[in-house]
Amino acid sequence: MGGGHSSLSISQGSTTCLALSCASSPFQSQESQSNSLNFCSATRFLEPHLPKSSKIFIPKSLLRCSKVHKMQTQVGDSVKSIVDPHDIDPKLVQNLAYDALVWCSLRGLLVGDRNSEKSGTVPGVGMVHAPVALLPMSFPESHWKQACEVAPIFNELVDRVSQDGEFLQESLSRTKKVDPFTSRLLEIHSKMLEINKIEEIRLGLHRSDYMLDEQTKLLLQIELNTISSSFPGLGCLVSELHRSLIQLYKEHIDLDPNRIPTNNAVNQFAEALAKAWNEYGDPRAVLMFVVQSEERNIKTLAEIDALGELRQDGTLVVDGQAVAVVYFRAGYAPSDYHSESEWKARLLMEQSRAVKCPSISYHLAGTKKIQQELAKPNVLERFLENKDDIAKLRKCFAGLWSLDESDTVNDAIEKPGLYVMKPQREGGGNNIYGENVKEALLKLQKEGTGSDAAYILMQRIFPKISHSILMREGIPHKEQTISELGIYGSYLRNKTEVVINQQAGYLMRTKVSSSNEGGVAAGFAVLDSIYLV
Repeated sequence: MGGGHSSLSISQGSTTCLALSCASSPFQSQESQSNSLNFCSATRFLEPHLPKSSKIFIPKSLLRCSKVHKMQTQVGDSVKSIVDPHDIDPKLVQNLAYDALVWCSLRGLLVGDRNSEKSGTVPGVGMVHAPVALLPMSFPESHWKQACEVAPIFNELVDRVSQDGEFLQESLSRTKKVDPFTSRLLEIHSKMLEINKIEEIRLGLHRSDYMLDEQTKLLLQIELNTISSSFPGLGCLVSELHRSLIQLYKEHIDLDPNRIPTNNAVNQFAEALAKAWNEYGDPRAVLMFVVQSEERNIKTLAEIDALGELRQDGTLVVDGQAVAVVYFRAGYAPSDYHSESEWKARLLMEQSRAVKCPSISYHLAGTKKIQQELAKPNVLERFLENKDDIAKLRKCFAGLWSLDESDTVNDAIEKPGLYVMKPQREGGGNNIYGENVKEALLKLQKEGTGSDAAYILMQRIFPKISHSILMREGIPHKEQTISELGIYGSYLRNKTEVVINQQAGYLMRTKVSSSNEGGVAAGFAVLDSIYLV
C-alpha cells in the first residue's frame, strides 16, 4: 500500500468474488484473472504447486556481448547499484529481455491483459508478462536480517492489539466521525464486542513495507498491511527469474545467484491457510476467497449476502457449503461496498465461527491511525513485555503524527516536502505529497470541521536512487528508480496456542524515482527481487 518517498502500493484489485481456485494460485496477484473459481477440496488446493526451477538455454552465438562486472556494492553504509544498466551492451539487454519473456511464459509470471476482451473469461487467453525488473536490486544484508527479525514481533503485536477492543475503538473514535468507511468497520467491531464474540482461531497474513532512508541509513516502516497483502505468488517467481537469468548469463554478468534470498511466500501463505482449515476441524468445509466485483468470476460480497446463512452453532454456509476459512482479497476499500448488501455480508461473516483473514479487529489493527498511535511513547508497552522486542520495533518506526499536533502541522505547512499526508485508505493512490500537503492542511484548518481526524502525517522517506532496467509489454527501459521492500508474515493462533508465527517471504517493488505513485497495476512500479550486499 505505500508511503514514504512515494506510494509503491500495489492496486489491491484482486480476484473478484468468493471461492477457491484449484487450477491456479490465488496469490499470483491482484492482476491475475483466474476464472475457474469454485469450491473444492482444501487439501487438494493447498498441495505444493510451484514447479521446480528450470534452466533456459540459448545458443552461445547469440551472446556476443562484453562481460559486465558488478560495481563496488558498498561504500561505507551507502549501497550502490550492483550493475549499472548504462554499462550493459544493448544487445545483452535485448537478450536478457527475450529470455525473461520466455521464462515468464513458461513459468506463469503472467497477469491478465486488460486490452483483451477474453482475459479472465477463457483460461490461458489474454495473458501478458507481469511488469518486472530485469536484474535484482541491491539491498544491505544487515537491513534484510533486521526486517526478517521483526516480522514475528509485528505479527504478535497485531494479534494483541486486535484483542484490545477499547484501544481500537478509542483510537479511532475521532476518525469515525469524519470517515464513513472507518465508521462502518467500527460499527461491526462494536457489535462483536457487545455480543462478546471471541475469535478462538486467529489467522493473519500480513506484509510490512519498508524503505531504506538514504540520509539516516535507517530501515523505516511505511505501513503494516493486515488485509489483502498482495503478490506473494508473483514475488516468488521474480526471485526465481532473476536467479535463472544470472546463472544463464554468468559469463557476462558477474553476480552470484545465491545472493538472492529464497522466497517461498506463496507456499507459506498456503501452509497457513491449510493449518487454519485444519484447526477449524471440519474436513467437509471449504476455504472461501472474497474478491472484487469488477472482475469476471463467480461470487461477490453481494452474492455472499444473497447465498449465505448463519446456522445456530455459528457455522457460515454459502451456497450450501460450510466455510472453514474466509480469505479477504476485497473489503478494504469503500469501492468494494456498493450497497448495504456488501455490509450485510461482512457482518454475516464476522458473526460466524469461520476463521477470518482478517477478522474485523485484525483489519482495524492495520489502519493508518493505529500505526500512528502505536508509535507514541509508552504505547507499545501496553501490548508487549519484552523490552528488546519493543526496541527493535521502535527502531524502524518513521515519524508519525496526528493532525491535532499543531506544532507538527505548522512545520508541515512550512516544509511540506518533508511530510506525507495519509488518509485512512488502503490500495494506493490516496496519499498527498509536496505542495499539496500544504494546500490540504490549510484547507482543513479553514474548514474547521474536524475532518483532519481522517488523516495522519508521516515523515517522508528519501531512499537512494538507483539505476534499473524495467520491462513492461516486452520492452526494457533504463530508468532511475527507487524501491520498497515488503516482508510477509504469517500468524495462526488457536486459543492460547501459537501454531504459526514466522516471516513468510518478501516482495520487492521498484519504480521510476520521479513518480509519487507506485502501483504495479497502475503502470508505475514493477516486481523485483533483492540482491544481498
